[in-house]
Amino acid sequence: MKVKIHRLFEYLLETTEAAPEAIVGFSLSGSPVLGDYLADLDPNQSLDWNNRDFRGLPELRQHVLTQAGLDGICVPKDVLITAGAAEANYLSLMQLLQPGDEIVIETPGWPQAEVLARAIGAKVIKVTRCEKDGWKLPLDQMADAVTDNTRLIFISNPNNPTGDLLGKAELETLVRIADPVGAWVLVDEVYAGLEWDGPRAPSIAGMYARGITTGSVSKALGLQGLRTGWLICPDPELVMDAVILRENSSEIMNIMGEVIAEVAMRPDRYTPAMQKARDEGAANLAEMNRWVAAQEGLSWVSPRAGLIGLGRLPDGIDSDAFAKRLLADPYRTFLLPGSAYGQANHIRLGVGGGAGVNLSKGLDQVSLALRDWQRRG
Repeated sequence: MKVKIHRLFEYLLETTEAAPEAIVGFSLSGSPVLGDYLADLDPNQSLDWNNRDFRGLPELRQHVLTQAGLDGICVPKDVLITAGAAEANYLSLMQLLQPGDEIVIETPGWPQAEVLARAIGAKVIKVTRCEKDGWKLPLDQMADAVTDNTRLIFISNPNNPTGDLLGKAELETLVRIADPVGAWVLVDEVYAGLEWDGPRAPSIAGMYARGITTGSVSKALGLQGLRTGWLICPDPELVMDAVILRENSSEIMNIMGEVIAEVAMRPDRYTPAMQKARDEGAANLAEMNRWVAAQEGLSWVSPRAGLIGLGRLPDGIDSDAFAKRLLADPYRTFLLPGSAYGQANHIRLGVGGGAGVNLSKGLDQVSLALRDWQRRG
C-alpha cells in the first residue's frame, strides 16, 4: 500500500518557504500561548505517558463527551484520544476498509478519506455537493450511492471546506440510508461548535451503533500544535481495533498534548474560549461577506458553520495560477487554491485567526491582485 499525496498537502509543501505578509483563508481560531496554561500545569509532570489509560486521560475523555453533547449517551470507554482528528480518521479507515470495499464520500470534502481508501484498494464513490444548491449534501444521491457493498460513509459536519451544516433530521436520514446495509458512518466534527446558522448538530456516535465521531482541539480552540483529537464510537470492537492500530503507529499519546487539552476543555475554560472563537469568527465572517459582495465577478456561499468557505473566482481565472501569483511580489498573500478540493475555479476563504491575522490587509491584496489580473490577464 502506497499513500499518494493530495493536492492540499502538496500545495502547502510547495509554499512553505514563501513567507507571506498576509493570510486569507485562516482555518482555525486564534491560537492561545503556552503561558495561558502554565498556572494549571504541574512542573513535576512526568514526561512519560499518562500512566493511567491507553485510551487517554479519563478526565479528558469525559470533557470530550460533554462538549459533544454525549453525556449519558456514550461513556468514557467509547472515547479514544488520538493525534488530532486526522489520526482518528486514519485509525478508523485503516481498520474498517479492505481492498474491494466501497466507501461513499462527499465532494468537495476533506481529502484524507479518498487518499487512504485508494491506497487500500477500496472503491471510492463520490456524492457531489453543488454550489447552486448552497453546497447542500444531496441525500437522495447518497441513498442511490449506498449499496450492499458499502462499508463506510465518510463526511464532515460542518462540511470542510464549504461550511454547509447537516441538522439532526438530515443525520437521521443518513443513518436510515446506512443501517439496512450495515455501513459505518464516520462524521468528522472538527468545526462543531462554530455554527452561524442553526444549532450544533448531534454527534453521530450518539445516534447510530456504527456511528463514529471524530474531532479535535485544533480548529475551534486554535490548539492545532497540541495534535490532540479523539474518536468516539459506541462499538467496543471498533475502538479496540483503533487502539491496536495506534499501538503499531504512534503507540501512545503526547502527554503534554493530553494535559494541556484537558485544561483547555475544562468547562470554566472551554465555554469562554468557544464564545471568544464564535465572536471573532462572526466578526471576520461579516467582514468577509461585505468584501465578497464588493468584488466584481467574485461570489461565494457564505458558510453556515465553521471558519472556511469556497469563493468562486471570476470567469477565466485558474485558482492555482492565481494563488501562486498572489503569493509573489507585490502581493505576498497566501490563500489555498480550490484545486485542493477539486474546485479549480474557486479559492478557499477563511475567517479564523481572530483579530491577529490582519484579515483586512489580506483582502486588500486579493482585491488588488484580482484587478491586476483582469487588466493584464
